[in-house]
Amino acid sequence: MKTFPLQSLTLAEAQQKQFALVDTVCRYFPGADFLKGGDLGLSPGLNQPGTTRQVEKVLAEAFHAEDAVLVQGAGTGAIRAGLAALLKPGQRLLVHDAPVYPTTQGIVEQMGIVLVRADFNDLATITQVIAEHRPHAALVQHTRQQPQDCYSLAGVLAELARCGVPTLTDDNYAVMKVARIGCECGATLSTFSCFKLFGPEGTGAVVGEAEAIARIRATMYSGGSQIQGAQALAVLRGLVFAPVMHAVQAGVTERLLALLNSGTVPEVKQAVIANAQSKVLIVEFHQPVAEKVLEEAQKRGALPYPVGAESKYEIPPLFYRLSGTFRAARPGLARYAIRINPNRSGEETVLRILRESLCA
Repeated sequence: MKTFPLQSLTLAEAQQKQFALVDTVCRYFPGADFLKGGDLGLSPGLNQPGTTRQVEKVLAEAFHAEDAVLVQGAGTGAIRAGLAALLKPGQRLLVHDAPVYPTTQGIVEQMGIVLVRADFNDLATITQVIAEHRPHAALVQHTRQQPQDCYSLAGVLAELARCGVPTLTDDNYAVMKVARIGCECGATLSTFSCFKLFGPEGTGAVVGEAEAIARIRATMYSGGSQIQGAQALAVLRGLVFAPVMHAVQAGVTERLLALLNSGTVPEVKQAVIANAQSKVLIVEFHQPVAEKVLEEAQKRGALPYPVGAESKYEIPPLFYRLSGTFRAARPGLARYAIRINPNRSGEETVLRILRESLCA
């Protein structure tokens, strides 16, 4: 199996991203402002908590965008808000010719969106499909939807922009792990879950062009729809730690890849790194033992399922079935392969759990 994972930040690059974010925080939160709990409700003139607006300004500057808005509903809520800002019900949305992420599929059905598909691995195909179907917007998933995906996000967005198609990127599992997210590559809007970046539950972010962000903000008139100041501050606190923590995790994953492919665990046929959807190891065994390994691994301390896929709660390594989109792309692989996310653990812990699970 050949995969094309995204290029992770080095530890030095991750440190610089952290430092840049903290510098931005300092300019928007003077004195003790960052140590306060954050305000509530509809501040006059803003129609939202003042602290939340300050955090949104930090996010916009950190991701080199015109504006940003925090929304309820985590990553799914961010995608829903973004699509509603770019499309009306019943309009056409261009997507990659691959299984659509299940929560995104739910939004498509709720909005009555008509999907138009093109192979994003082939720019010429994108151009042809746009000419034939005239989609009103495009959704590009930053991470991979199937093992063979190799498209360049920047390349796809450039072609869509050339054709005059507004774009929304699903940047979940990529933010603070790679050099640039969608809005930094030309997307109209970037969307992601703050919960996946050590932030609070249920909070999502949409970052990008001011006009589209304003359309989202106009739907959040009531106080109950707002992200309150304390939640917004929690978003920033988590985001500051995300790049370095994810770079450390990427290093563990790469070392595990080398060890497993060198025969350290004889039962392993091969291992590859894949963005499925978070950047993980896909470990394939010689025998159909995937179900047994997953059952035994949780007895030895591995997490049996994700919480927010790299949320602040996920400390032990995750031993889990292949993602839904990967299973749809290669159904027979599920009996022979699992995905492993080291989370905050080292390679020694992952190897111990794997060996003991295979020998049980």
